[in-house]
Amino acid sequence: MFLPLHDSNPIRHVHFPYVNYGLIGITILVFLVQAALPPSAFDAATINFGMIPIVVRDLYPQPVAWLPDWANLVTYAFLHADWLHLLTNMLFLWVFGDNIEDALGHAKYLVFYLACAVFAALAHLLFNLEGNGPLIGASGAVAGVMGAYIVLYPHARVFVLARIVWLIPLPVPAFWMLGFWIATQLFYVVIGSDEPVAWWAHLGGFAAGLALAPLLKRHNVPLWGGR
Repeated sequence: MFLPLHDSNPIRHVHFPYVNYGLIGITILVFLVQAALPPSAFDAATINFGMIPIVVRDLYPQPVAWLPDWANLVTYAFLHADWLHLLTNMLFLWVFGDNIEDALGHAKYLVFYLACAVFAALAHLLFNLEGNGPLIGASGAVAGVMGAYIVLYPHARVFVLARIVWLIPLPVPAFWMLGFWIATQLFYVVIGSDEPVAWWAHLGGFAAGLALAPLLKRHNVPLWGGR
């Protein structure tokens, strides 16, 4: 229903958010390698490096012998199913990630992003204990970035491309835009949607972002800012 285009929230503490751009670049590069593979190898990469609950729980052997079971809690976040899946996640990360890196600092932001990916995967695992399909995609980690943004910059203006009758750009407070997004995730969890979307991973990543941002932020970055 909407896509973020950019925000009116300048960075103040770092000269260049190279960790955020690096994560975007690495994720795109990984997908380009995936896309160059034949279909059978593409599927094999998804199984080998995606997060499969019964593998992480050690109920089924790890497909890649040298890879520890826990590593899939991170590697899955750098894989994507198709271009739309990739570009949507990277657009959200592009819009919101630079400000979170600015608020946390480079090293803490990297730890934060990977931690959100892990918590998102664990939330998915908790509600899919017998799941034998691979979880892939950066959306859980990106949801963590969005959770951090809503607690640090709820009043910042985000320009979104919204479909009302026509597609039109609208400036809205981050709280409303991100609040609507998380409400949508909760709605689909409650109704039990059959869509192949990892709703619990989104909720787990978002909750991790909410919890971790106040702990990791710079001391001079206030909560509930963005005015």
